[in-house]
Amino acid sequence: MYGWRARIGLLVPSSNTTNELEFQRVLPEGVSLHTGRLPLEDVNADELERMAGTAERIGERLKHAAVDVICYGCTTGSLVKGHGYAEELESTLASVTDVPAVATALSVERALAALDAESVAVVTPYIDDINERERRFLETGGFEVESISGHGIERNTQIGALTPEEAYRQAVGAIEESGTDADAVFISCTNYRTFEAIERIEADTGVPVVTSNQATLWDAMTNLEIDRSGMPLGRLFET
Repeated sequence: MYGWRARIGLLVPSSNTTNELEFQRVLPEGVSLHTGRLPLEDVNADELERMAGTAERIGERLKHAAVDVICYGCTTGSLVKGHGYAEELESTLASVTDVPAVATALSVERALAALDAESVAVVTPYIDDINERERRFLETGGFEVESISGHGIERNTQIGALTPEEAYRQAVGAIEESGTDADAVFISCTNYRTFEAIERIEADTGVPVVTSNQATLWDAMTNLEIDRSGMPLGRLFET
């Protein structure tokens, strides 16, 4: 039986081509992944808000797979309407599935707190409007955003085509620009491929790295109380 230790339920945008594959690459033996897809093609406020309206219905279906935790795997989809909405989203999904629920934007904040990071340099693939919403979300959560920069991409399949090498260059550039001011670097977007780059960025810069998929998986594994040691995802997975 798949998932004989635990089953993770994951809600992802329909156009996401990265999140499931990154999770599946590193999940420990006996932990399985089960997904539901939420309608989204472009990463802008209107589409993200429309997608949010489908989360409860599609999330409830994952209950049928007897998942042990459910993840709302979209950074901007969980922050576009602010902190209160992200908290409500976790609460609603937990209620309809009867298991713990985590939303990526809040998982990122928990990850930064676990690393004792008070200030952060943020890099994204997003357009300016989404970057500013992300800045406000993190600042409301009590973090100082030293810098935030994006690639200006709106089409989600184009975000999914970005490489780990691009994530590396963007993150290292942000760290160099902020000097020693940032306690961590956050690479945002569950469709941005980052897992291969995390440990190299940390080794080359000495700065802890948080990424959307890494933080979401870490938060899910924390709820499952399954040992995270040996998963090659940087300092966060050593906390």
